Amino acid sequence: MTKPPFLRRTAQGVTIELRVQPRARRTMLEPSADTLKAAVTSPPEDGKANDAVIGLIAGEWRLPRSTISVMKGAASRSKVLALAGDPDLLSERIAAWMKRHG
Repeated sequence: MTKPPFLRRTAQGVTIELRVQPRARRTMLEPSADTLKAAVTSPPEDGKANDAVIGLIAGEWRLPRSTISVMKGAASRSKVLALAGDPDLLSERIAAWMKRHG
């Protein structure tokens, strides 16, 4: 399987780059050509949108919320999230999700 362009392996797991749209009409996660797009209904205040994005990714990829954190861009639409765990297993899970949603 090819590695998605938004995914990077690290010693602790993987990082993903994504673009977030807060206050969207509906919550969704979708891959595009070179990035991952997340839309959440939560407003971008007091960390609500970040929390919603973490919940969305945890649900879509069936990961514990505690393994996901915002590394960069906490106050920006462009974010980098860290996913803790085995990089091979995480990469396989994300690639399989991409195949279903791409």
